[in-house]
Amino acid sequence: MLKKIGRLFVIKTRFEAFLIIYALALGATARGASYLQEYPGWGGNLLFLACTGAVFLAGAKILDCLKYERAEREAQALADKL
Repeated sequence: MLKKIGRLFVIKTRFEAFLIIYALALGATARGASYLQEYPGWGGNLLFLACTGAVFLAGAKILDCLKYERAEREAQALADKL
C-alpha cells in the first residue's frame, strides 16, 4: 500500500516534470515580487533574479535526472535480455 502512495511522488514523464517546473516558477515569481516590494532597488532585483535562477537550475536538474533514469532503465532491460 505504501508503494502505491509513494509512486504518486515520483516524476515519471517529461510532461510531469514540466508541470512541476511551472509550479516552481509560479511560486518563485510570487516570492520574487514580494522581495521587490520589501527591498526596492538593486537588492530586490537581485533577490528576484536569485528566485527565478533557482528555478532554472532545479528544472535542468529534474530533466537531467529523467534522462539519466531512462538510460539506466534501458541499460538494465538490455542486461536482462542478455
